[in-house]
Amino acid sequence: MIVNESEMDSIAATASGTLVTDIAIVGGGLAGSLAAAVLARAGHRVVLIDKRAVHPAEFRVEKIAGQQLNILRRLGFIRELEAVACSYDRVLNIREGKVVDVSVGRAYGIPYADLVAMARRLIPDRSSFIVDQVSAVTCSDDVQHLLLASGKRVTARLVILATGMAGVLGYGLGITRRVLAERHSVSFGFTIARPDHSPFEFEALTCYGERTADGVDYLSLFPVPAGMRANLFMFRDPTDPIMRELRRETKSTLLRLMPGLQPYLGDFRVIDPVQNWVMDLSVVEGHLQPGVVLIGDAFQTNCPAAGTGVSRLLVDVERLCTEYVPRWLETDGMGNEKISQFYSDRDKIAADQLSLSMARFRQALTSSNDIRWNVRRRFHFMRRNITHRVDRIQPGWIARVRGALRA
Repeated sequence: MIVNESEMDSIAATASGTLVTDIAIVGGGLAGSLAAAVLARAGHRVVLIDKRAVHPAEFRVEKIAGQQLNILRRLGFIRELEAVACSYDRVLNIREGKVVDVSVGRAYGIPYADLVAMARRLIPDRSSFIVDQVSAVTCSDDVQHLLLASGKRVTARLVILATGMAGVLGYGLGITRRVLAERHSVSFGFTIARPDHSPFEFEALTCYGERTADGVDYLSLFPVPAGMRANLFMFRDPTDPIMRELRRETKSTLLRLMPGLQPYLGDFRVIDPVQNWVMDLSVVEGHLQPGVVLIGDAFQTNCPAAGTGVSRLLVDVERLCTEYVPRWLETDGMGNEKISQFYSDRDKIAADQLSLSMARFRQALTSSNDIRWNVRRRFHFMRRNITHRVDRIQPGWIARVRGALRA
């Protein structure tokens, strides 16, 4: 099926019915849809292929902040995000029922499906979105061929795989996935509200785990259009009975794990189905192939608790689509010497390495009983609390000191 087939002005078709384009992007999640929007807006012929016309309500990225906003601003997409997401500026951070500190900075809450829908709307020509499934990819130094489940064919100079953790197409090209940490973390997502629908007494809140034995990193509460969204991140065996309890008796189990949370929430209820996600840490190997490049989770998976997954994804999209693809298309060929430039990009490598290091840091800080980490954990929260107290006495003092150190 091809969306708006009669309006396919930006895609050429041969007499045999094969679609000919500059770039074929496989996977219409956030990474693939944003990449398609960036490249199409720059005037390149792009085909985005995904098996679903509307992305399902998956529990994935649900908030955007910090560096992520800076990248979206540079890409020219910040206004579109502001139009569909809920903004907030202050996050109350607590542990054991006490305030640790307050984080200040603009952030946005939005369901992943809405984020993908926003990205797809950014594609100038909707006819370049094909609802189909790629059955096979054949790549070379010059031209790449894609066979779709419908029998249609696509020919492109470059293929971008944005297929997330689905590795079937990659395996066909000799690309494999190496697991660094199996079942590294478990995440839960659900929405809460007060019975009378009155607002909570905070814009957003983060509650950190109280005991290492519980394996709870933190609970993040933030506004989305449907209400107050809750993201719970844990480092614990996914087969532990408490996982079933969190799905079936979410409220009571949550308050049992985090008793200091009750005074801040008051009476509340869970208003939608609880979703959960088990994440492996993994990287791909054998990915340096002519004519094809991997981005986002297709290249490396992340720990959701570290909050670096969408940052990595956006770095991939920005560097590939604004720096490398336009340059590659200026000359013939799409061999390994071109593809390797993206994988060797300093910003990409830094984002990938930070993601893995933060994943290991969050796990150790949350659940390690080693005396070194016990001391580090105490110091981590003590330092944050002291900084918060000083900043309340002398507002802006910490920011000025940090600014001076960066200068």
